[in-house]
Order: sequence, then structure tokens, then C-alpha cells
Amino acid sequence: MQCHGIAAGDGASRRSVPPAQVRRPDVPDEPETPEDDGSSTPSGMLQTVDRALQILLATDREHDGWSVTEVSAEFGFSTSVAHRLLATLTHRDFLIADPSTRRYRIGPAAMTVGRIWAGSQSLRLLVQPVLAQLAEETGLAAIFAIPDAFHMRAIAAATGTEGPLRTYPLVGELFPAHAGATSKAYYAHLPDLERRRTFADRPMARFTPSTTIDPAVLEQQFERIRRQGYATSSGEYDVDVSTVAMVVRLRNEPFGSLSLGRHGEFMTDVPALVRRLEEARRDIELTLVGRSR
Repeated sequence: MQCHGIAAGDGASRRSVPPAQVRRPDVPDEPETPEDDGSSTPSGMLQTVDRALQILLATDREHDGWSVTEVSAEFGFSTSVAHRLLATLTHRDFLIADPSTRRYRIGPAAMTVGRIWAGSQSLRLLVQPVLAQLAEETGLAAIFAIPDAFHMRAIAAATGTEGPLRTYPLVGELFPAHAGATSKAYYAHLPDLERRRTFADRPMARFTPSTTIDPAVLEQQFERIRRQGYATSSGEYDVDVSTVAMVVRLRNEPFGSLSLGRHGEFMTDVPALVRRLEEARRDIELTLVGRSR
């Protein structure tokens, strides 16, 4: 992820490549043509910016690279427009150009922006209304968490009528990857190889008698979570806390988890809580990515 494309344009407008930047692969020039007006860009917004963002937002694990012709076909842009959009994104490191395949893949600037966003208050502001409603309707503590090394970190939480789970704020709390539904709901849905590497040869603390520290048993639990679509735990991390949780996805990729917790056992109300969690999870996923699809 160290090579970059060169913005395309006519010979008069293109800048020469400084000697220190010879790592940027050349891409063939195409003639400048006026951009067509057949766009879905809302009135009052910059069409070129919107088009560039469409390309970035459509890049994921299943479609991790673009050629000029693919962008043209996917979005209905002319090949000249597609070429200039890709070259501009590459110039700012949001994409990188592979000279051997003539394809453009996600670049380091996108990763930097993603990390800043995940650690900012923006994500908390987006999900907090959903958590507040979930806690109000169920009476339980609602938590949204994202991965942080070998843990899940709570970035937003709301307290229901049954009261708080802690005597201190839950936001910022770290939940171990192997203990409790908040973590297991996420890690169960990682790709198999990535998950096994995460847990391989890693010491796991036993927080309570109910904490699982055997990797083989954890794999069995993860398989059950994937099969039933949610995770439950009772006393695995806190001896008197029970939790039910679901994975939250961004563009089909595991992103975090949404959970409900209470002191004591869930007993017979798990199915109702799962249904409400599913609704809230859908709201969060639509909030995070629905408007950009």
C-alpha cells in the first residue's frame, strides 16, 4: 500500500512527477471530456465529490479493487470521468494503483479516516438514540461496543429502569473477547482464520467459574452463536450479570455488537429480547450505512 496513481488530465494541466515520487505508477491518459449530467447527485451538491465518494463506499471485502472500465460500468460514468475520479482518489491516498493489474484498491488515507471516526464521538452520537429507546423499552442496560485489541470497548450505553450494571459509566469499559455475550457475538462472526489466529496461543483469564478458557469449547460456542443468530451469557465476566447480544455489521462485515444486560438471569424473556435487539440492530446498521447505499 505504498504506490500511488497519477492524476490524469491533458498534457497542459498534469504536473510532472518529482524524483522522490517515482513510486507512483503511471496510468494512461484519456482525453478530457465534459461530465454528463445523468447523475443521482441531489441538487445543490457537488457531483464530482459525490461520484468519488460513491466509489469509496462501494469498496469492500467482496469488491476490493476497481479498474477504469469497471467503475464506468458500475456507476454509469464515461471512461474519462471514471479515470479522473480514480486518479484523484489515488493522488490523495484514498486509493492505491497496482501497476501490474491496472486496478485501484483502498488506500491508507481511508484507513486513517476510519480509525479517527471509530475513536471519535461521532459514532456515539449516531447510535445513542437507538440505545436510549432500547433501554427504555426493555428496562435493561443497552451497550454498543466495537473491537479493541483482544477486547470489545463500549462506546455508547444507556441505562433502563432496572438500573445500571456498574457503579461507574459503562462507556469505555473493555469486555474480554472470550468472556460474555457482548464480545462473543462479534468474534463468532469473524472469518474462521482471522478468529482462530486471534485466539491461538493467547492466555485467557478465568474471571468466574463460568468463564470459558478452552479454545476448542469457545469454537463450539461460536458455531452455536452463528447458527442461532445471537449470543447469551450468564456470569461469565461479572458473576451476577446476564447478557444477550447480536453482531452489528457494516456492509456485510462484522463491525461491533449490540447487547442488553441485567443483574440475575434472563429466564424466559430471551426470545422477546432477541426480537427487540434485532430491530435495534437494523436501525443502527441503517443509520451507519443506509443513507450511503
